[in-house]
Amino acid sequence: MPRTKNVNPSYLLHSQSGQARVRIDGREHLLPGPYGSDESRIAYGQLIARHASGLPIESFSDSNRGKNSTKSEDAGPTVGEISLSFWNHAQTHYLKDGKQTSEIHCYRSCLKVLQELYGMTPAKDFGPLALKAVRASMVAGDPYAKDAEGKPVPRKPWNRTNVNTMVGRIRRVFKYAVENEMIDAAILTALQAVAPLLAGRTEAHDNAPRHAVDQDQIDAVRSLVSPLVRDLIDIQLLTGARSGELLMLTSGMIDRTGEVWRADLDSHKTIHHGKKRTLFFGPQCQLILTKYLSADPAAPLFRITRTAYCRAITRVCDKAGIERWTPHWMRHTSVTRIREQHGIEVAQAIAGHATTAMTDHYSAKMDKLGIEAARACG
Repeated sequence: MPRTKNVNPSYLLHSQSGQARVRIDGREHLLPGPYGSDESRIAYGQLIARHASGLPIESFSDSNRGKNSTKSEDAGPTVGEISLSFWNHAQTHYLKDGKQTSEIHCYRSCLKVLQELYGMTPAKDFGPLALKAVRASMVAGDPYAKDAEGKPVPRKPWNRTNVNTMVGRIRRVFKYAVENEMIDAAILTALQAVAPLLAGRTEAHDNAPRHAVDQDQIDAVRSLVSPLVRDLIDIQLLTGARSGELLMLTSGMIDRTGEVWRADLDSHKTIHHGKKRTLFFGPQCQLILTKYLSADPAAPLFRITRTAYCRAITRVCDKAGIERWTPHWMRHTSVTRIREQHGIEVAQAIAGHATTAMTDHYSAKMDKLGIEAARACG
């Protein structure tokens, strides 16, 4: 696999001297201190920070050798130390229903890159250039990355929006350190000066946006999946629910006393913002749900995980030779249809959006109106 051109230069051993070295643009740079030492790791971070930002690189054999590269007694905590403190905090903070949320995995990924490059660096010396160097590593990926046991685990380049989000998480680590008086607030202020990557103005790639799934693609998948997956697809299209919301349902959660059944969710995506979420089930949904109702009010209706549900659909997409789509894409399809047939307020209520602006994101109606206007006036 060819090496991506903007992968950060590797930290290497200079066998003759026992020092660490870095090769940048064909030039070798010896780092102060023995290979593997804190001193050399800090110098490495300083050097690649300048390289990633396109700034001139001074040789460490000049008067700059050793400057700010050793940890003095009053240097304060390292980046690794504040990262560890935040990680311990995250273990108990990012919980929902007693289980860790996906944020834990996201922080594990971005902290791994941060630690690899700047774990030994004093946090007070981690500035905007260093943050941009971490970001450059995320953009580039690392085809030669290894795990703790030395086994190859290549890290693919991350897309632009994900990189911007990960940079925000790193800032949150430093915000936590400021909040707990581990570092000075000026460090966080400086990191906030790093502007986000903009679409079309960076080498970071953008994923194709999610969109509504065409009915013929849905039908192609429905004909090949199991009855359980087919029923879940139908319920999602009828309700506009997220797959996770459906898969948490139990018989006891569904109020069947009215003409329209309802389920008030105790746990959902925006509960930490104080929002409420209710699913509504009309006659067609009721016919499907009846097959899964149980005498045990705590028994889950659908015995499948989110991962398995998603995988069942994407595998059939590959088998059918069509573009891959996931369960969440059907939410776009459902909300778009509801808005076009019943208006934005109804779509907002069904989707559980706090504002109509979010509902607009799920609708292709404006595109259709634009086409009609162009046909009539253009």
